[in-house]
Amino acid sequence: MIEARILERLAALLALVALAFAAPVAAQNATSDRIAVELVAEGAPQPGETWMLALHFTPSSAEWHGYWSNPGDAGLGMQLDWDLPEGWQAGEPLYPLPQRLVIGGLMNHVYEGDYAVLVPITVPEGAAGAQAAPIGVTASYLACTDAICVPQRAALSLDPARVGGDPRFDRWRAEVVPPLDSGAQFEFTPTHLRIGVPVPAATALREPHFYLGTAQLGEGDRPRYAGQQRFMREGDLVVVEMPIEPFAVPPGVELAGEPRPQAITGILDFGAGRGVRFSAVPGDVPLEGVEPLGGSGEPVLWRLLLAALAGGVLLNIMPCVFPILSLKALALAKAGGDEGAARRDALAYTAGVVAACAALGAAILLLRAAGEQVGWAFQLQEPAVVVSLFLLALAITANFLGLFEIPGMAVSGGSPSQTGSFSTGLLAAFVATPCTGPFMAVALGAALVIQPVHGLLVFTALGLGLALPFLLVGFVPAIRRLLPKPGAWMERFRKWMALPMGLTALALAWLVWRIGGGEYLALVLVLGALALGGLVLVGLFQRKARSGVLILGASLVAVLGLGTALLPRPLAHASPGASLLDPVAYSEAALADARGSGNPVFVWFTADWCVTCKVNESVAIERSATRDAFEAAGVVALRGDWTQPDAEISRMLTQQGGAGVPLYLWYEPGGEAEQLPQVLTPDLLVAKARASARPR
Repeated sequence: MIEARILERLAALLALVALAFAAPVAAQNATSDRIAVELVAEGAPQPGETWMLALHFTPSSAEWHGYWSNPGDAGLGMQLDWDLPEGWQAGEPLYPLPQRLVIGGLMNHVYEGDYAVLVPITVPEGAAGAQAAPIGVTASYLACTDAICVPQRAALSLDPARVGGDPRFDRWRAEVVPPLDSGAQFEFTPTHLRIGVPVPAATALREPHFYLGTAQLGEGDRPRYAGQQRFMREGDLVVVEMPIEPFAVPPGVELAGEPRPQAITGILDFGAGRGVRFSAVPGDVPLEGVEPLGGSGEPVLWRLLLAALAGGVLLNIMPCVFPILSLKALALAKAGGDEGAARRDALAYTAGVVAACAALGAAILLLRAAGEQVGWAFQLQEPAVVVSLFLLALAITANFLGLFEIPGMAVSGGSPSQTGSFSTGLLAAFVATPCTGPFMAVALGAALVIQPVHGLLVFTALGLGLALPFLLVGFVPAIRRLLPKPGAWMERFRKWMALPMGLTALALAWLVWRIGGGEYLALVLVLGALALGGLVLVGLFQRKARSGVLILGASLVAVLGLGTALLPRPLAHASPGASLLDPVAYSEAALADARGSGNPVFVWFTADWCVTCKVNESVAIERSATRDAFEAAGVVALRGDWTQPDAEISRMLTQQGGAGVPLYLWYEPGGEAEQLPQVLTPDLLVAKARASARPR
C-alpha cells in the first residue's frame, strides 16, 4: 500500500517535470484553438493611474478547462510576456475563484467555461496615455480535458488609442476574488500547514476550501491538495490546516531542501461562489479556544434572528419612522375597544411591514447572486428612489396638516381599515430603510452571506421586530388600555407630527441637491410644488364631497411617477463636505498606504442618506476634541462615501460582515481591523486615540 502511494506520487512528480520541460518547446508551435483568448481594456489609459486589462478565455467546447495560477497536483499556470512602453509595469494577475477537479486522486485548480483574468497596468506620470504605442503580450497556458492536455500560445496586441469601455468589465471585476483587508499568519507542523485567517464571525462558511497559491513550501515538503483540510473557528479567526508530506522519491535520490517561504498566498473559499484572497506571514497560529467547524459553517441562525428582531424593534424610535408610528398608535386608541378589530388591524399592519422587508431582502439577495455589490438601503443610491421618497415625505406632511385625507390609512388620523393598516405597514418599512441601529449590522451582514433561505428569514425577522410593538398592542388588552384616551388633542398632535416629517422632507431635498446639484434640485422642487398643488386640490374635492377624487388622485400619482422617471440622471453627486479630521478618500490602495505608515488608522463609511451616520458624525466624529486627540496620536483618517454605488466600499462592507453603513473600523499600528459600535458615544474616538498614543 505504501509502495503504491509512493509510485503514485513519483509518477505525478515526473509528469510535472516532463510537462515543465515540454511545454515551452511545444508552445513554440502552439495555437489558442482549444481555449481562445482576447485582450480587452476597461478604457483608455491615463497618466499616473492604473489601467486595467483583461485576458478573456473562451473554451471551444465544454470539455476544455484552464488553470489557476497554482494548477494543483498537475497542469500549468499561465505565463505572460509583456511588451510595454518604457516605464509601464504589469502587476500581478487577478483571478476569479477557481474550481476543484479531482482525477485519479490528484486535485487540479481549474476554470470551466469562459473566465477572465484581470491585469493592472501602472501608467507612469507624464506617459503618453491613450497616444502611447500599441502594447503586446504573449500568453502561454494550458488547455486540458479529462484525458489530454494541449499547450496554448497567443500573441495579443492592443492600441491604447482605439479602446473604449467594455460593459463586460463590471461582471469580470465582480468575479475577481476580493483581497482580505486584515493580515493572516501561518506556521508549519510536522504534518500540516496551519494558517490563521481573520474573517468576521458573521461570515458564513458553508463549504470552505483553501486554495494554496504558494506551491513551493520548502524543506522538501509538498502540499497534499487532495488531502482532507481541517477548519476551526473562534470569533473572528478561522484556522485552516492543510496536510503536507515529503516528496515521494526513489531510494538513494535526495532532493535539496529549500528554506521555508516568508509569505504564503492563497484563497479562502467560503462556498457558494464567495471567498477572499490573502497573503500570510510567519507567526503563531493559536489553537486555544478554537472549535472544529461543522455542519454548514454558518452563524447560529437563531442568534441572527434574535438580533434582527431586536434591530427591528429599535427602528421604531428612529426619527424617520417615529411620526408614522405615533399616529398609528393614536389611530388604534381612537378605534375603541373592539378586540377582534384590534387584532385584525395588528395582523394587517404586521403583514405589510414583513412583506416590505422580505421583498427588500429578496431583491438584495437576488442582486448579489447576480454579482452586484449591494447592501441594506441600496435603493437610496438611485436618484429616482430618493426623489420618490422626497415626494412621499411631502405628501405625508400635507396629510398630517390635514390638507387631504387617505381613507382607512392610520396616518390620516381616522379609524384604520385592514387594507389601510397593510398599506401603513408597507409605508413604515419603506421610510425606515435610511435608518440603521444596534443589532442590525451583525444580523443583516450575515444575512447576505448565509444560505439565501436563511438570509430571507433574517430580513423577515427584521420586519417582525419593526411591527412587534403594534402586534403586542393589538393582542394584549392591558397594553392597549395604557394608550391615551381619544380627544380633540389628537388632531393637534397629528399636526405637530407634520414638523418632524417636514424636516424629513427638507433632509431629502438636501440629499437631492447632494446627488445632482442645484439644477437637479430645481427640477425636483417643481415636481414637489406640483404634488402639493395636486394634493390641496384633492383635499378640496374631499371637503366638498365632489366626485372624481379617485380619478384625480390616480392622475396625480401617474403624472408624478412619469415626471420622476423622465428626470435626467445626475452625472455625479457632490463631493463629501469638509471635515475637521481632514480624511483621505477611501480606496483599497489608500487603506494599504495608511496602514503601512505605522500610525493608527480610523476608517468610517457613511452616506448622505444615512440618518445614523449623520448623527454619529455630529456627536462623535466632527468634534474639536476628536481632531485634537487624532493629531496628538498621529491617527490617519479615511472616509468612504457610499451615497452612490462604489464597488471598493461594497467589497469592504462585505468582508467586514456589514450589510450597509455606518461602519467604523480602527486599526492599531500593525494590527487588524477592530469594528467599533454603530452608535458612537461622544468620547469613544477620543479614548481610542489616547490609548494608541500611550507608549507601548
